[in-house]
Amino acid sequence: MSAIASIAQSGLQAAQQRLNASAHNVANQQTEGFRRQQVAQQAVPEGGVTAQTVRGQQGVALEQEAVEQISASYAYLANLQVLRTNDRMQGALLDERA
Repeated sequence: MSAIASIAQSGLQAAQQRLNASAHNVANQQTEGFRRQQVAQQAVPEGGVTAQTVRGQQGVALEQEAVEQISASYAYLANLQVLRTNDRMQGALLDERA
């Protein structure tokens, strides 16, 4: 896998983890004593990102979760576009050499 694809793949996984955590927060918003989940992301020196789910403050704000879901969806789509572009570029390179 190319470096670009590896970086985009880590972004896809982080965005999916953010969506999952937000959906979990919304589903459990009325559970007494529930502490919302957050995803902490950190850049990796070689490229890409690592993501870890951590517990946040108590209580869930639906408007905050809606914004988080939209933001994570856009991040997912952006990384998916990078993968698609990388695939097209590699295919063009193989066509050129054949």
